[in-house]
Amino acid sequence: MTLFQLFKNLRPYVHPYRWLVILTLLLTLIGSLTAQVNAWVLRYTVDEINGLVEAHKGLQEGINILVTITVILISKEVINSFIQFGQKFYGEKLRIFISKDLAQAVIDKILTYRLAFFSSGGNQPGKMQARIDRGVESLTRLVQNFFIDILPLFANSIVALAMMFNANFYVGLVGLCIVPIYYFVSQRQAVRMSGTRRVIKDLRESKSQGILGILESITVIKSFIRENIESDKQMALQNNLTDAQMRTRKMSFIFDGLKSFIEQIGIVIIIILTAYFVLDGKMTIGAIMFHILLFNNVSAPIRQLHRIYDQMNDALIYSESFFDVLKADHQIEHSGHYRPHRIKGKFEIKNVNFTYPDNESPTLYDINMKILPGHTTALVGLSGAGKSTLINLLDKFYAPDSGDILLDGVSLEDYDTAYLRENIGLVLQKNHIFNGTVEENIRYGKPNATFQEVEDAAKKSYIHDQIMLLENGYQTSALALSGGQQQKIAIARMFLKNPPVIFLDEPTASLDAVSTEQIKNSLDAIKQNRTVIIISHSISQIIDSDCIYVMKDGRVVESGTHEDIYHQNGTYKEIFDAMARSLNIDKISKTLDD
Repeated sequence: MTLFQLFKNLRPYVHPYRWLVILTLLLTLIGSLTAQVNAWVLRYTVDEINGLVEAHKGLQEGINILVTITVILISKEVINSFIQFGQKFYGEKLRIFISKDLAQAVIDKILTYRLAFFSSGGNQPGKMQARIDRGVESLTRLVQNFFIDILPLFANSIVALAMMFNANFYVGLVGLCIVPIYYFVSQRQAVRMSGTRRVIKDLRESKSQGILGILESITVIKSFIRENIESDKQMALQNNLTDAQMRTRKMSFIFDGLKSFIEQIGIVIIIILTAYFVLDGKMTIGAIMFHILLFNNVSAPIRQLHRIYDQMNDALIYSESFFDVLKADHQIEHSGHYRPHRIKGKFEIKNVNFTYPDNESPTLYDINMKILPGHTTALVGLSGAGKSTLINLLDKFYAPDSGDILLDGVSLEDYDTAYLRENIGLVLQKNHIFNGTVEENIRYGKPNATFQEVEDAAKKSYIHDQIMLLENGYQTSALALSGGQQQKIAIARMFLKNPPVIFLDEPTASLDAVSTEQIKNSLDAIKQNRTVIIISHSISQIIDSDCIYVMKDGRVVESGTHEDIYHQNGTYKEIFDAMARSLNIDKISKTLDD
């Protein structure tokens, strides 16, 4: 990304605060003029006092000079105090407002993206967080420093250079010649360091993802006593990051030394040239100090170029990945406009093939199914058969590579996505619990639900009595609940939502036997007159289904009722018999008979 592209991308976020920008620019103009006062006062002071000394006059005759310069300098400092306060305050205000808008814009945008965006390479949660945080930080710091540091410095430089030319063309020419040389060196520095900066960016993202991975996997890490392995992984990342940072600093110090040498050469030339003009009678003694101070004002932004270039290059590098996230419009979730009065729940899956992003081999091959409204359909198969993937397609989280999925005779692509999901209830094997109270987590299924509705949903999922035993009842943090209790909270959400279509992906996997029976009874009640698709390894839930589809390696290999496909002596029989053996059915039957 070029600097022009960067500012073009930032423009929409700066535009709403254009009055802040105009006010800052006005203060900058005034400040650039007051910054030259010291040079004028110093020349006036030196020349006037030199005249008094040559005339053999003392303090009595020079008191007026001291009073004059005192008043001018103190007045200038008072004015400067207000100017600097205004520049810093409005610059910081601009940074805070733009930071807020950028952060909110990227959050609003990623909420519209397809799941494929988050499952593709490089978009893991830790890396995304680092990319967004670093992007917002570097961009807003650049905006702030542009108005607080860069703009005032360059304004001072231009005004000082104009004054140098006005006072003496040749001295001004020296100041002008130093600038492009210094700029060229700074540009070469940026080019030489850009590759290492990108490496540092990637390493920081990997480090952030690594830390997040440790936090998410801490139980597994400790149970296998693998702390040393994880520590070594992070140490390797830290060492690589440290090496890259040291290479950057070493290169920066080399170029900074070269730029400092160029600046000092400029000062030497100014001193020699002004001294020559003084001896030649074309300048006063005060003009030497006058031009040196002006040259310092010209070279001030030059001295800051390394820092400015650091910030600009950080902004350019991090803005690339930040705006890649912000402008990934091709990843926006497709939504049609079809919103029927009522969804019956008849799904027809025709010749569907699907491959996950970044995967080479397809997950689903030529899937054909009919799911009837008001019926319960079970998806059975070993892990990795493609059952959950199919649920993801039916919920429009992903789109098939080829083929079509019809709902009530209309392609799923034509449905309004929000409306479709309003009419689908989804319960997963592991449901997410938000950082909030039990009541807030249940109400997530229906934000405008009354407390009585929340309580009724909790009763249907057999969690109400357990909630009432908690010290704070429904106001208890949901994160403090056990895994099984959290699963019941997720099921309560679905009861509260009360949709016509329900997808159940191992809904009782983390529940104990009693809770499983309770939930099964509740699910049996809610299944009435609804389209239900269930993935389960529970025999009782499978054999109760009206139709069973057996999947293997991404294909449908058998379908029909439990009795029909069991006697085909195929995949389903193998799975069902294995389930029965795992439950030790023979011993259970004997115990019940006794």
